[in-house]
Amino acid sequence: MASINYYDVLLKPVITEKSMDQMGDRKYTFSVHPEATKVQIKEAVEKMFKGAIVQKVNTMNKDGKTKRRGTTSGKTAKTKKAIVTLTAESKEIDFFEGM
Repeated sequence: MASINYYDVLLKPVITEKSMDQMGDRKYTFSVHPEATKVQIKEAVEKMFKGAIVQKVNTMNKDGKTKRRGTTSGKTAKTKKAIVTLTAESKEIDFFEGM
């Protein structure tokens, strides 16, 4: 496995109704690199967003879907999401500031 730099770990924030509701509980959802570990995700959030202190990181892997176009079939890319929980004394994350 090649080393992943902290700025390559977080790909984009996930903006859905559920993720926006969780922001009130200091939980932020990100789409992350498929080979990133929880430690790398924690380090990336704390380095990219100044004042953010990560308490917990939950990750989930999603396999790619099988798609067909005529007789040709293939799979879409697999993805990984991370839900990052911040501590009570942590600063709020502003997506437009850090990324």
